Amino acid sequence: MPGRDDRPGRRCLPSRQRPDEGEHVDLHTDPTAHAVRARGLTKVYGTGEAAVRALSDVDVDFAAGAFTAIMGPSGSGKSTLMHLLAGLDSATSGHAYLGGTELTGLDDTALTRLRRDRIGFVFQAFNLLPMFTAAQNITLPLELAGAAPDPAWLDTLVTTLGLAERLTHRPGQLSGGQQQRVAIARALIAKPDVVFADEPTGNLDSRAGAQVLSFLRRSVRELGRTVIMVTHDPSAAAYADRVVLLADGRIAGDISEPTPESVLAGLDALRTLEEPVH
Repeated sequence: MPGRDDRPGRRCLPSRQRPDEGEHVDLHTDPTAHAVRARGLTKVYGTGEAAVRALSDVDVDFAAGAFTAIMGPSGSGKSTLMHLLAGLDSATSGHAYLGGTELTGLDDTALTRLRRDRIGFVFQAFNLLPMFTAAQNITLPLELAGAAPDPAWLDTLVTTLGLAERLTHRPGQLSGGQQQRVAIARALIAKPDVVFADEPTGNLDSRAGAQVLSFLRRSVRELGRTVIMVTHDPSAAAYADRVVLLADGRIAGDISEPTPESVLAGLDALRTLEEPVH
């Protein structure tokens, strides 16, 4: 369990203040800057009677240098929101921003470059190349970009993630937890503005999952990164600084300093709201 006190998490409504569309922010030097923002973000799949509204007019900010979890019932839109914020899918309407860059106006080439240079990804599946060593998997994004790794940063990552003795091992020689730590190092190697993690502990046992979540939290607190994680697990969400709750494609709650108990209470409140009245 994360080291939290016993007080319940504080809840507040998400800010709906509109930003200056022309602003420029440096996420690495301004810790109060918003790493990611959504304004009126809407996603509809299909058309006509078959249309499904996955997100509806979502306004939400994610602070730089913070660890934020996104939670909600199945079908609440949490994965859709992450995909839109990361530029993996396009919105039906509204705007998504990475720092001062609006994603919704970028073409495919620009989005590919942005994801390569400014975003890191950690998925439930480790997605490591089996023929490469751990070190080669970690530095692969830089190789693809034609850039050389920063030796000091690489050393910081492998030391923080406990991988120094595993760099010559291939994925098949690593445990699930070690493979996910390699994936985290790979996500961080290019010093991205934001790391998006989609159910990063879904394929791990409880001990390995706790280690991975601790490393994600350390990457924020000790390495100055920004992490946005989608999870269904209240205990996992409690490692974050903040939990954003979704229901029916809308922001339904916001918990600061979360604990497993406060997250469970928030989810229970959502279920109560969804229950039909007889």
